[in-house]
Amino acid sequence: MADSLLLPTFGCGRARSWLAHAFEGRNGTTVQLPRVTRSRARLAGVSAVAGALLLTGCGSDDNTGLPGAVDYTSDTIECGPPGTLLASGSTAQANAMEVWANAYMANCDEGQVNYKATGSGAGIQEFLQGTTAFGGSDSRMKEAEIEQSRAVCRDGGRAIHLPMVAGPVAIGYNLPGVDDLVLDADTLALIFDSRITHWDDPAIAELNPDADLPHTRITPFSRSDGSGTTDNFTSYLAASAPDSWPHEPDKVWHGRGGQSADGSSGLVGMVQQNVGAISYFELSYAHENDIPTVLVDTGAGDPVAATVENATTGIAAGEVIGTDGDLAMELDYTTDEPGAYPIVLITYEIMCDRGNDPETLELTRAFLNWTAGEEGQEMITRIDYAAIPDEIIEQVRERLDAMT
Repeated sequence: MADSLLLPTFGCGRARSWLAHAFEGRNGTTVQLPRVTRSRARLAGVSAVAGALLLTGCGSDDNTGLPGAVDYTSDTIECGPPGTLLASGSTAQANAMEVWANAYMANCDEGQVNYKATGSGAGIQEFLQGTTAFGGSDSRMKEAEIEQSRAVCRDGGRAIHLPMVAGPVAIGYNLPGVDDLVLDADTLALIFDSRITHWDDPAIAELNPDADLPHTRITPFSRSDGSGTTDNFTSYLAASAPDSWPHEPDKVWHGRGGQSADGSSGLVGMVQQNVGAISYFELSYAHENDIPTVLVDTGAGDPVAATVENATTGIAAGEVIGTDGDLAMELDYTTDEPGAYPIVLITYEIMCDRGNDPETLELTRAFLNWTAGEEGQEMITRIDYAAIPDEIIEQVRERLDAMT
């Protein structure tokens, strides 16, 4: 069993100085981590794995939702062969991948896992170009992309979706003095389409009768990059507020007005810096940065908070719609079940059903089999992600075992 690895809680400046000799970061969210053996993964050691995680709370690119201490001890990781695994895509799962990769490398001395959070659209394209072992995407691939995957998947294979990460898309805002803000699908649609422009608008006031709403201009922020989080958020708006949201769901933002930023961390920064701002990002980013989040009025009793538990209830309303081993899911964004948070996403790992790169397949299988296992799924619930439902994650493990 590997030693327990806990992260010390330093101030950001001290942390950067302490770790300067341990590793060198680069633009983007990939950090090139040196090999971390089990003995080096101890609390007393100066661990670059710890550093990669520690610095995420210091404005280091896109991974801002990790806790101050994570225990990497594992009795269940079955290490794959030596090698380096490259993957990219969804920023929504960046924090989960950070924890998973570091835990795997702390327990498996000769396996290197590098995940770059480039966004769902870029992750799909990089997989289709054959540059990564798998791509992470918060939205389903288009039929044309699946057809394109036949060029990179050997032996007549094609790309399939493996649900691996789930969670709520939180609506964060910056409005000092206003706590427990309630909005519904229609007000959210009108806000993000720049048709409700001030926080004391009658539609908002009606949902918040006890709040002292200021006459502050609303500044909605959206993603500037191709984003599965955007796709899921706009899917919710289109499904739950069709009369107020005239745009098709897409990874690219089509709402009118507002401003944009790159990646989830970019949106977090804009909300923090601008009074009156509102945006959407994964719950872990909101919690790590102390950003209040909207309660959503679904019409089913009390407004629903963005929590892991409430998101799990919302995700349970979805179903698998993929065929022939594909586990793509359809989420029910219109659910009005009490306690079900409706703005949720699932991140898929995109792989070939057969014909994966033989040089990385066994390492990829070992890593993802562990992330899909009970321990891997439980680990990320500690950082504001929801576990994939048991009956679906079991199918994921079966698909991984059958891949060639």
